[in-house]
Amino acid sequence: MTVPPPAFLTVRELADLLRVKERKVYQLVADGEVPCRKVTGKLLFPRQEVEAWIAGEPEASPASAAPVPGMAPRRNIVAGSHDPLLDWALRESGAALPTLFDGSLDGMARFERREAAVAAIHIPEESGSGWNLSAVRALGPARDAVLICWATRTRGLIVAPGNPGGIETIAGLAGKTVAQRQADAGSQLLLEQLMVRDGLAETDVGWLESPARTETDIADAVRTGRADAGLGLATVARQHGLAFVPLVEERFDLLVCRKFYFEPPFQALLDFAERPAFRARAAELGGYDVSECGRVRDNAP
Repeated sequence: MTVPPPAFLTVRELADLLRVKERKVYQLVADGEVPCRKVTGKLLFPRQEVEAWIAGEPEASPASAAPVPGMAPRRNIVAGSHDPLLDWALRESGAALPTLFDGSLDGMARFERREAAVAAIHIPEESGSGWNLSAVRALGPARDAVLICWATRTRGLIVAPGNPGGIETIAGLAGKTVAQRQADAGSQLLLEQLMVRDGLAETDVGWLESPARTETDIADAVRTGRADAGLGLATVARQHGLAFVPLVEERFDLLVCRKFYFEPPFQALLDFAERPAFRARAAELGGYDVSECGRVRDNAP
């Protein structure tokens, strides 16, 4: 299977693409010459906008998310980060919405390009004390979208049964083999943030050659012994009979096109999320708090 390119480039990847030194990339950012986003303190470069910039086309802007005459209609797809409870609810609710789960940043990029009506996201704030709001507001005042709560999820280290490596903290990953996620995944952004917080360099751990593209892939890498640990969800560790070290309670939210919010498919999903069967399923999966499901967190005109 061909792995899609990341929606965002790092400083190093952009420098390689432009065949310049990294310090030149920082200068381009300082001069406002290259399309750029700042997420959790990192500079990230939207691939599609960068390619247009290199080709000399007018720079796309966050305001381009607003409909204009002649613009292609927004696609009614749920993109972004995969969540077991959301995946189940989309099927059981009868919403009949197609999905394309390839990471929070990928979902944000697709939402901005009108390739998705919903982006499922869990992007940590740079301060480490919140989720998603800075990334959403970076889209600008013309984003015409609403951010709603889906669930609070317990995330931590998935390890082998009995935790034979004695890994209890992020610092405990030193010298271990770790299953990482793709660069566009919110959990990879969080892992990098936690490593910086605990003084752990990327070179202090061994990384699997290929990134895990789903939560299940993380669990599979640990279960088969290819990795000692990976940052994943409590419910996924539980489903695969693996041990789990809780670290954070993260917000998993849905960024929804304002018009699509009122359409029957999305309303069917919200209605289903109010039923006892939904609450029972969340409890059965474990690691979920759905008490705020449906609450509006951001509502930009």
